[in-house]
Amino acid sequence: MADIFSVSVKEIVDEHKLEVIYAPKDISEILVYDNDCNRPGLQLMGFYEYFNAERIQICGNMEFAYLASLDEEVRRARIETLFKTKIPLFVVARGHELYPEMIELAKEYEIPIVRTPESTTTFIAALIAFLNLRLAPRITRHGVLIEVYGEGVLIVGESGVGKSETAIELVKRGHRLVADDAVEIRRVSSISLVGSSPDNIRHFLELRGIGIINIRRLFGIGSVKVTEKIDLIVELEPWEKDKIYDRMGIDNEYTTILGVKIPSLTIPIKPGRNLAVILEVAAMNNRQKKMGYNAAQDLLDNLGLQMDTKDKVKNWDSF
Repeated sequence: MADIFSVSVKEIVDEHKLEVIYAPKDISEILVYDNDCNRPGLQLMGFYEYFNAERIQICGNMEFAYLASLDEEVRRARIETLFKTKIPLFVVARGHELYPEMIELAKEYEIPIVRTPESTTTFIAALIAFLNLRLAPRITRHGVLIEVYGEGVLIVGESGVGKSETAIELVKRGHRLVADDAVEIRRVSSISLVGSSPDNIRHFLELRGIGIINIRRLFGIGSVKVTEKIDLIVELEPWEKDKIYDRMGIDNEYTTILGVKIPSLTIPIKPGRNLAVILEVAAMNNRQKKMGYNAAQDLLDNLGLQMDTKDKVKNWDSF
């Protein structure tokens, strides 16, 4: 069974600086589970087919103009029908003044009401972006997430392979640490993953022989970042003499996490290899590929050869 995530009304109010008009109880106890919202124009006209009462309802100029066209008795009945569905939150946009019956019915049916001076469209866009992030499907994976030249690089591999040591060298070279050891990965859209660190271990990093260090304290605020989109997955593994490693980069390797395909690389390690420099080059090369340039293709074109590209996909969803 899939995990069900929620966000409290208090978090929504704090994030968007909303004015609380009425709350039936502590708003930190009122939870929202749906990452979409609704403008209840049709519902105020009496149409409730396909209506999802778990969504936040937002009223702006159009809804208030329609309510103003109704006589008081009809208006009260339409608002009551909406509030009877037990919606989690009623938002008034553009700073509109509420009708007295709205407050009265909100108290009767225990519906929290908040207000924003923002336009309805602007507020909805910001709210959906916030809800998509907070309610996104997520998993936690062992690894290190670091931003390298604007690319989010997730470093994975067996324990003790050198992930944290590579991360500390990258931080010294001016890049930013997002998470060490445990990376919380969220699918914020059908094509995007965002990684972050659990709150209780954020900015901490373990170095064998030294122990726990605080990257933010040692290297400053510019050395860390709270979240980062995952653009590339790099798996570090001990060099195996008999294994054949990709030397041209012709084949495209991907790793699927939460249904999203992310470009990936396997980098063998042995004494003398500068992993920090290798990962910097990998990040820049990945950005180049996204911009449409492939060095292997360019070389083969110069040699008059054709490139037979294959996609190799590894699925983490089943792990």
